[in-house]
Amino acid sequence: MYQHAALAAGRWRAFSLCEQLGNIGSEIHRARLAETSSEQRFSAARDRALELFDLTLADPRWRTRIRELARAQEIAADALSGGREWNTSLASLEKYFDQFAIAARSAPVS
Repeated sequence: MYQHAALAAGRWRAFSLCEQLGNIGSEIHRARLAETSSEQRFSAARDRALELFDLTLADPRWRTRIRELARAQEIAADALSGGREWNTSLASLEKYFDQFAIAARSAPVS
């Protein structure tokens, strides 16, 4: 069952790659904020971030970037579970994904 049911129903594919990755970054941000204060909020944000990654990986427009996106998901999943394998923090991931949100907001509206 998708937490983002409307997005899973096809709306996600209307977003540009920058918009998709920027939205993943929003969930990473929520997870970072809740990491030390609320296990329930952290778990929900983590699950939403990974779900959005799955929707992005399933988007046929990005099939030529599948390896890059899958690696980003792998690193994010590691950071969301403590960062033991890749030594990546949620704060550093947040900085990475913020750039996509900025790019999406800067893109001309058609």
